[in-house]
Amino acid sequence: MSTTQSNPGAVLLRSPRRGLGLTLIAAAQFVVIMDTSIIGVALSDIGRDAGFGADGLSWIFNAYVIAFGGLLLLGGRLSDLFGARKIFSIGWVALLVGSLAAGLATTPWVEIAARGVQGAGAALIAPAALTLLMTLFGGTPMLPRAFAVYGAAAPIGGTAGVFLGGLLTEYLGWPWVFYITVPIAVVILALTPLAFPAGVRATGRIDVIGAVTGTIGLALTVFGIVRAPEAGWLTVETLGALGGGIVLLVGFVVRQARAAEPLLRLGMLRMPQLAGANIAQLLLGAAWIPMWFFLNLYLQNVLGASAFASGAALVPMTALIVVGMTVFAPRLAARFGTRAMVTSGFVLLGIGVAMLALAPADGSYAAHVLPASLVAASGMALAFVPSLTTAIASAPPAEAGVASGLVNTSYQIGSALGLAALSAVSTAVGGATGESAGYSAAFAGAALIAVAGLIAATAMLRSARN
Repeated sequence: MSTTQSNPGAVLLRSPRRGLGLTLIAAAQFVVIMDTSIIGVALSDIGRDAGFGADGLSWIFNAYVIAFGGLLLLGGRLSDLFGARKIFSIGWVALLVGSLAAGLATTPWVEIAARGVQGAGAALIAPAALTLLMTLFGGTPMLPRAFAVYGAAAPIGGTAGVFLGGLLTEYLGWPWVFYITVPIAVVILALTPLAFPAGVRATGRIDVIGAVTGTIGLALTVFGIVRAPEAGWLTVETLGALGGGIVLLVGFVVRQARAAEPLLRLGMLRMPQLAGANIAQLLLGAAWIPMWFFLNLYLQNVLGASAFASGAALVPMTALIVVGMTVFAPRLAARFGTRAMVTSGFVLLGIGVAMLALAPADGSYAAHVLPASLVAASGMALAFVPSLTTAIASAPPAEAGVASGLVNTSYQIGSALGLAALSAVSTAVGGATGESAGYSAAFAGAALIAVAGLIAATAMLRSARN
């Protein structure tokens, strides 16, 4: 039997459908990120019509993040066991159902539950998409470029969400910030069998105890992190959630060390490249997402821009990331190697965010925001794709799904932890000295996180070329 006959992906690699597959994978990343940002402008309208109190609106965002972050590792394992294409499709069905339910919701609990279903769908889609990317492009010279397209879809999705949220809420009503996902999901579900090989179900089983302890532990930890700025870091609610999450995660680690077929083989974490790349992704999320969040607030609350105008102000930054990830990063990584790219990226990211920290209350977009955001975007473009590629490519092929879930988890947990911690810093400083000073403190904190990323990448990543 020939290699082509024995490997369903081999035929696909030589067919025009590879481009379709990459388009669907990029669309998955786009939608997963868009669904976190598109609701921002619509929150007040959702709260009014669905009966939310002022202190409950944050859960429209938090429910998605908690389900997404908590289920990513399980999604990766399911992808390895049952086939990435099948789990990818199931994730889109869940995202479609959750989106419909969220748009139709008339009570807070239905809205929150629907957002949780959306997050669960995203947690199946994200690791499966990366596994499918490796199936299409693994072992080919096109892999770095494919990762670049995937990575560039995230900032496009984030910025598009701000635009679309404003347009849809104003002209069609807030339910459409959820309904917009439905036709996208239908199209992707129809095209998925044409774009990807079915794959072969692996032998093995799900570590149920590990899945429960890991999923609930991650969910409780993320819950505690995102709830802390509102409830207080030292409240029973926050400490209980964080304490319970940590206990369960310790139990998860113990279980993984002893289980015959663990959800996450701990030996993977002893691979220096894989561990270093995951730490880089965690710290990238912890620096970049708070920067993006507080930059929006600075534009709107300090410079007086509308939500739509603030989205427009982010377009140059987004465009630079897209060009940097797809055109320059793959070429530079091939020439200079992973460590040089990631460390250079953290340097530029830190400088850009530090420039934002120095922006005054009477600053201007042209003088203070645009140059700093472009420097930061250059750093993100350099660091993101090489660290993502390394985190997945360093794992054995049979554990590609778990590696994909792990790197997604690293980035999402870093994002949640960084945003929660820097929100607390911004609130504490801003409450005493004013909003602008609070935002500056948050930017300064993000710059320090970038410095930590520089140190970690220098210490842990090899300089070998991708």
